[in-house]
Amino acid sequence: MTHPFITAPHRTVLALSVPVFFSLIAEPLTGLVDTAFVARLGVVPLAALGVGTAALSSVLWVFSFLGIGTQTKVAQAIGRDDLARASQVAGLALLLSALAGLLLLIVGHGVAPSVTRLLGATAELERDATLYMRIRLWGAPAVLVILAAAGALRGLQDMRTPLWIAAGVNALNITLDALLVFGVGPVPALGITGAALASVLAQWVGAAWGTAVIVQRLGWPRQLHWGEAFQLLRIGRDLFVRTGMLMLFMLLTTRIATRMGAESGAAHQAIRQVWVFTALGLDALAITAQSLIGYFVGAQHWSQARRVAGVTSLWGVSLGVLLGLGMWLGETWAARLLVPVAAVALFEPAWLIAVWVQPLNAVAFVTDGIHWGTADFRFLRNGMIVASVVTGGLLLLLDESQAGALTWIWVITGAWITIRALLGLLRVWPGIGSAPLRV
Repeated sequence: MTHPFITAPHRTVLALSVPVFFSLIAEPLTGLVDTAFVARLGVVPLAALGVGTAALSSVLWVFSFLGIGTQTKVAQAIGRDDLARASQVAGLALLLSALAGLLLLIVGHGVAPSVTRLLGATAELERDATLYMRIRLWGAPAVLVILAAAGALRGLQDMRTPLWIAAGVNALNITLDALLVFGVGPVPALGITGAALASVLAQWVGAAWGTAVIVQRLGWPRQLHWGEAFQLLRIGRDLFVRTGMLMLFMLLTTRIATRMGAESGAAHQAIRQVWVFTALGLDALAITAQSLIGYFVGAQHWSQARRVAGVTSLWGVSLGVLLGLGMWLGETWAARLLVPVAAVALFEPAWLIAVWVQPLNAVAFVTDGIHWGTADFRFLRNGMIVASVVTGGLLLLLDESQAGALTWIWVITGAWITIRALLGLLRVWPGIGSAPLRV
């Protein structure tokens, strides 16, 4: 068989990962841009933004299986040289994504106030957080369609098109933020409402773009076989539970930080946005591993699949160290740009914990990608359950009134990452349980 990875593994991994890295950071960069604009409005709007984005990110990430499952199935179909199956998977994924987003819009609009209260929002924060969520929910179908389209394209090992879509969406969001948050000329200043509207408009442009590219590359299947849709949903079952546990843990950290007060909520929001930014950047290698391993698994070339696991893990640790170093050197800049003055003292020690766990975070993400490529979704589900239950229990035992409580939230988050990284490594080397890549 012929594939660039066989003769030039490191160059191939980098060539695929670099555009994925920049496309992945577009969504959290949108969050960072919103945070930077809204931070100028004060502590209360920023904390409300934190509650709203935490809830929305959590719900939308639960449906990330639509992109992950699509990518694995398309990659394996391409490995078998079966373009018709790849077209079926992509078409169904786009349709299911739009339907799921519409359901989220309908349900989310009604439960938004309850969700903000569940996350610890006080009466002072609830109005802004609810308003932000309800507006952003109009973009839910678009976000899920973008996820599915990106998954299909990456399964084809086309990493550049998702980059251009993400860059276009982000550039449009920044432009609209500048126009709508503070107002320009005849356009009134809309504050946090403007930040939400900017995101929604940009996301719908991205959804239309991604759908058009998929139809051009693979065509629209003449007939949709719902048996294929049920296969995607079965894949989604384990990923749904896994992502749900991940989001439950993240929501719990946000709830506790918000209950400590507006300053803790604002500091946690700033760290969380940067952490999401770096975590999804690390995911670039995971997505590359997934596409390459899926391709070689589809072609039944297991030795090359194991080789992909080794090369991407090595690059993952290296990238994690670099990201941690960048966060350490950029602490003052981050505090000045993202954190209100009243919250800086709480921000600094918690930020350092987030710095030190970056290499382990890289291992956790890359091994996730390895297991996605082999469709080892049940193991990923079980590992996330173990990590989230253990560390979630520690969060519930945390005394919110003690000095340094926000720092302890991030210490426990580091333990959560460590458990995931260790289990991910052991599944590949030596290959615990019924590991697909075990020799």
